[in-house]
Amino acid sequence: MPIDSQFERLAIALAIGLLFGLERGWSLREVPEGKRAAGLRTYGLSGLLGGISALVALATGTIFLSFALLTFGMITAAFQYLEARANQDFSVTGTVAGLLAFVLGAYAILGDSSVAIASAAAATAMLAFKQPLHAWLKMLTWPEIRAFIILVVMTVLVAPLLPNKPIDPWNAINPSEIWRFAILLAAVSFLGYIAIRIFGERTGLIVSALAGGLASSTATTLTFAKMVRIHPDACWLLSGATLISCAVMMTRVIVIVGIANPGLLGLVALPLALTGFILVILGIIFVLRAGKRSVERPQIEISSPLELGTALKLAGLIAGVMLVSKLAIQFSGPAGIFGLSAISGLADVDAISLSLSRLATGALASQTAAIGIGIAVAANTLTKSVMAAVTGSPKHGLIVGGASAAALVAAVVTVFLAVG
Repeated sequence: MPIDSQFERLAIALAIGLLFGLERGWSLREVPEGKRAAGLRTYGLSGLLGGISALVALATGTIFLSFALLTFGMITAAFQYLEARANQDFSVTGTVAGLLAFVLGAYAILGDSSVAIASAAAATAMLAFKQPLHAWLKMLTWPEIRAFIILVVMTVLVAPLLPNKPIDPWNAINPSEIWRFAILLAAVSFLGYIAIRIFGERTGLIVSALAGGLASSTATTLTFAKMVRIHPDACWLLSGATLISCAVMMTRVIVIVGIANPGLLGLVALPLALTGFILVILGIIFVLRAGKRSVERPQIEISSPLELGTALKLAGLIAGVMLVSKLAIQFSGPAGIFGLSAISGLADVDAISLSLSRLATGALASQTAAIGIGIAVAANTLTKSVMAAVTGSPKHGLIVGGASAAALVAAVVTVFLAVG
C-alpha cells in the first residue's frame, strides 16, 4: 500500500475513533476525570490502534490482528467492568463501542473506507439517540413487536423459498418479487405509523400531517375531515394540514418508483415533486392564515402495516394490479392502462405505481407508465377532496379540492412546457 494511502486511511481510522469518543465523552461529561474507563482520547486512540494493527497485519499476517483485537477487547472489558462496579451502572455499551471503534479502524485500512465511515456514523447515531430510542420502544405494544418479528421471520425464511420467476401464463406474477415489494411498502407505512405513535400525541398538527402522509394519507385526510366537522372554525388550519399530508404522498410515490424502476424517475419526479411542492406551499399559507387557532391533537387511527394479514392483503393487491395491468397492455393498450390507473388510484396509488414501474422495464413504454402513474396520483388526490367534502364540510372539500386541482394543473402545464 502506498505511503500516502496509508496516512489517509490512518487518518480515517483516527477520525472514526474520535467520532465515537465525541459522543461517549459528551454523554459521560458529568463523570469526573479518572472515574470513567474511556473518553474522547481513548476512543480516538482505539480507532487509530485498529488502523495500526491492520497495517502491521498486512506485513506479518492476520494472526497479529486477531491477537490485537482479543487483547484490546479483554483490556476494554476489564476497565468497563471496574467503572460499572464503581458507579453501579452496568452496561456493555461502552465495551461494544470500543471494540467497534477498533474494528472499524482496522477495516478502514483493509476494506472500503467509505463503508467504515458510514458504519461509524450509523453507530454513533444509535449511541447518541439512546433516550429517544428507549422512549420509542416503550411506546410499542407487544402485538406490534410480535407482528414485526413474524414478518421479519417470514421474509427471511419464507421469501427465499418463493419462486423468483413468473408463475402465470401472462408472465405478470412473480411471487418473490411481489412479496419483496409488499414488505417494502409495509415498511414505509410502518415508519409513518411509528411516527404517529411517537409524535402524534405530543406534537402539533403539522408533524401529525407529515407522519400521517407517510403512513396513510387517506386515513389522515379522513381524520382531519372529521375534525373539521367538530371544529368548523378551524377549516383553513385543517385544510392546510390535509394538503401537507397529500404532499408527503407525492414523495412516497417518487421513492416507490425510484426503487422499482430508477430509469422511470426522469419522467415522474419533476411533476410529482412540483405538485408536492405547491401543495406544501399552499398548506403552509392556509395554516398561517388560520393564525394561532388551535384544535386538539389528531388521533389518526390505522392498524399496524406490518400485521401479517395486512401484508398478505397488500401482496394480493399488488399481484392483482400487476396481472390486470399486464392484461390491459395485451388487450387494450395504453387506453386500458390509463383506465386502470384512474380506477386503482381511487383507492390506492402505491400498487398501481409499483406495477407500472415494473412493467416499464419491459412490456410497457416508459411514457405510458409515467402518464398512468400521474393519472393514478391525480385520481387519488381528487378523491381525497371528495372525502374532505363528504366527511368534513363542503367548504373543507372546496379548499382541499381547489388547491389540489391547482397543484395538478400547474404540474401538467410545466411538463408540457418542458416537453415542448
